[in-house]
Amino acid sequence: MKSAATSCDIFCTVVDNYGDIGVCWRLARQLANEHGLQVRLWVDDLKSFGRLCPDANADHGRQICREVEVRRWPADFPAVEPADLVIEAFACRLPESYVQAMAAREPGPVWVNLEYLSAEDWVDGSHGLPSPHPTLPLTRYFFFPGFTRQTGGLLLEHDLLARRDAFQSDAATQGRYWQSLGVPERQPGELRVSLFSYENEAIEDLLRCWERGDQLVTCLLPEGRSLPQVAAFFGYPGGKAGDVWQRGKLRVHVLPFVEQERYDELLWACDVNFVRGEDSCVRAQWADRPFIWHIYPQHDGVHLAKLEALRLRYTEGLPPEAALAVRNLWRAWNGGPDVAGSWLRFYSQYKVLEGRSRAWAQWLASNNLALNLLAFYRQTE
Repeated sequence: MKSAATSCDIFCTVVDNYGDIGVCWRLARQLANEHGLQVRLWVDDLKSFGRLCPDANADHGRQICREVEVRRWPADFPAVEPADLVIEAFACRLPESYVQAMAAREPGPVWVNLEYLSAEDWVDGSHGLPSPHPTLPLTRYFFFPGFTRQTGGLLLEHDLLARRDAFQSDAATQGRYWQSLGVPERQPGELRVSLFSYENEAIEDLLRCWERGDQLVTCLLPEGRSLPQVAAFFGYPGGKAGDVWQRGKLRVHVLPFVEQERYDELLWACDVNFVRGEDSCVRAQWADRPFIWHIYPQHDGVHLAKLEALRLRYTEGLPPEAALAVRNLWRAWNGGPDVAGSWLRFYSQYKVLEGRSRAWAQWLASNNLALNLLAFYRQTE
């Protein structure tokens, strides 16, 4: 067995929804801050990265952020010594000069392709499979995050759940949090929901359901792709952070796009969370709250199989009525019918789903992606 890795290079290309860089930034910080690795994060778009890390400077091609060396990934890649552990995030294709340097390194690095998250059964058999380079003495390994012990698990900081529990058990802390957002104190019986989604045809019907309901609903809406739709519902041409719109029983507070730690607090503070993509979906599962997932839509519909795979795992063991409520709302939110009726049935099962959320998070917590990744490094010849 190898000695522990001391250095790591993570390569990431930024896409428009920040999901890839969101995962890579969390992983980089965890490897550096919790496990003492010298981590270089190579990013092709530092301006977009700055949305997640406000202390980053897009004009600096090399800088230290939260104990991680953040490097601009230029077209003309510099000559650098490859790290012990090389992570090619989401098949982003390493620079050819860097691959040649890996082949020349003694001892050779462990080269991992960090794949997208999926709950589908085939992931169990694909996790850890080798892919030898066709011409160089290198092997790339496929590392799949996932929800079973046969996968790489999920990103989880060592103190996250303890911090969540402390936050959720302290009313004063929660009060200060809401005050920092300009959101008034809760009223008796009020429901607080975070809404982070892609563009979605179901948004208008859901908002109308909340507007006409019997319960006060406060919707916390981070700036993003769904903001124009919500603004249009209230009759505005657009919106910005700080806007507050109210009609009937519905009140919407538009929040700024925040760094990752602040988003965790939003998930902890709300009663129900609508989330999108991969990174936000995982964070919602650590939040100990019922959640609804808006998966990134793909034109061939393959995303619906991924949605259903997670839904089946998440609802396993639930009473039939609660499991059906989750299925119907997840489907309605991802292009299916009757989002308003599905929401009402979902919320009627709130107590059951809240209990499931806590048990689910506890079960997932024993399969830590960063720990598994470092163990995989030591076991790889």
